[in-house]
Amino acid sequence: MLHKMTIGGLAMDPSSNAPILILNAVDGDFSIPIWIGLLEAASIASVLQDISFDRPMTHDLFKHFMDSVKTTVPRIEVSDLKDNTFYAKIFCSSPDGEFILDARPSDAIALALRLKAEIFVDDRVVENLKVKDGQYETVDNSEQGKKWEEYLKNLAPEDFGKYKV
Repeated sequence: MLHKMTIGGLAMDPSSNAPILILNAVDGDFSIPIWIGLLEAASIASVLQDISFDRPMTHDLFKHFMDSVKTTVPRIEVSDLKDNTFYAKIFCSSPDGEFILDARPSDAIALALRLKAEIFVDDRVVENLKVKDGQYETVDNSEQGKKWEEYLKNLAPEDFGKYKV
């Protein structure tokens, strides 16, 4: 099953200063945090804040290319989560037929925002993110890892989106 999502916002991970993209389920009560790169966060933020540049950014260039070859993107999907790595697909439709591109979620979402494509998350991702029976495994037992674990335990939904990237 696919879950339609909206962009909840961008936040900064205070321990690593890495941007976090927050996706919110339209018909559900869950959010999905995806740690992304700084350049991808800037690309997403520029669309969310309606900022344009004199020269096209990479995702703008790709949008212009898609427009020039008359290819549309009706949707993207965050399709899987394996070994803490998210996977995405960009669904394309051209005069020659339909095809799917493999992508990082941050790139797929940056493009989806520019092309007004719908954003979905597959159930596999949601299931892989769920904590089973209230249990979780702490992988990093260092002092830094314990601080990070405590920080994540205390996050509240209103904490997301309060930091601008």
